[in-house]
Amino acid sequence: MTPVLSRRALGRATLARQFLLARTDRSVPEVVTHLVGLQAQTPHTWYTGLWSRVAGFTPGLAADLLVSRELVRIAVMRTTIHLVTAEDALKLRPVVQSVLERDVFRNFTHGRDLQGLDVDAVVAAGRALLAEKPRTNKELGALLHERWPDRTPTALAYAIRCLVPLVQVPPRGVWGRSGAIAHTSVEAWLGESVADEPSVDDMVLRYLAAFGPATVKDVQTWCGLTRLREVVERLPLLRLRDEDGQELFDLPDAPRPEEDVPAPARFLYDFDNILLSHADRRRVVTADVRAQNYDPHGPVPQFFLVDGATAGDWKLHRTKEVATLELRPFGKLSTMDEVEREGGRLLAFLAPDVPKHEVRTTSPAVPRP
Repeated sequence: MTPVLSRRALGRATLARQFLLARTDRSVPEVVTHLVGLQAQTPHTWYTGLWSRVAGFTPGLAADLLVSRELVRIAVMRTTIHLVTAEDALKLRPVVQSVLERDVFRNFTHGRDLQGLDVDAVVAAGRALLAEKPRTNKELGALLHERWPDRTPTALAYAIRCLVPLVQVPPRGVWGRSGAIAHTSVEAWLGESVADEPSVDDMVLRYLAAFGPATVKDVQTWCGLTRLREVVERLPLLRLRDEDGQELFDLPDAPRPEEDVPAPARFLYDFDNILLSHADRRRVVTADVRAQNYDPHGPVPQFFLVDGATAGDWKLHRTKEVATLELRPFGKLSTMDEVEREGGRLLAFLAPDVPKHEVRTTSPAVPRP
């Protein structure tokens, strides 16, 4: 008989693999490798994701690796910018390249403008321009537009973004620094080309190690690829079911803690992968999140977890004199003291240079109409 996992047990399994049940002593490159990257299209919020997972984490442990090119920020899963190791930039990008290529011509804004274009010529020109030096999309588009004046600069730059593996170069993404959103090719930045024989099997196994147990739809949601059932079916995986009867796949020796294992308060950042990497997100995301009716055009909310599930959101407010962490629970919490203590530690991480720190809990959130 196929074992059944409750939603709570499913959540505990994923939290354990995400280092959110207990922080890990592994190095930052080891953690980034295990997590198959962190979504990182914002310059700095992903540092909170590492702080919540890595014991003794300080910003320099990741920032220095960006500067030394051991970590890079590159478009991979779901066509979004992720923080990955240099090795994974070369291994993962070719696995999901078809997703980015599909996005080029289906893109509502740019797709029509690229129809009938000599794409190979544009790619060659873009590579040459980026090999000279890193460039912003505006700079790259303007230079390509000189050669293809009948196409918009933004569409030409978007084509390069999707068809050429691009690294977003420092100082963008380096803690405490800022810089233009400039790119160069992965070959120019790392001195190597992407893998010739990418392995989707390996990628699926790594996903399960970091996010499982999971359905086929979960895997596809995470990476953007489709038709992965035949891949999953041929792998030596354990078969389970969730409480709704959905078929789950998992690595036989992966951790699956009991559902009553304690889950401490943890703070997530706006694009934390644990919130985005499953078709069915109920293992961590509660109905209270949808009930808030967040503005889809507003800032992306940042959540804190209590007992392994989303229990409220948080915001950082800072001036030169005072840094305040505002906690807004979705309801009354008996463990709010624990959340506030963890929030105080987060505040010390995020604003060490501000003289005064305050953690403020507001009234439980009232859903927007």
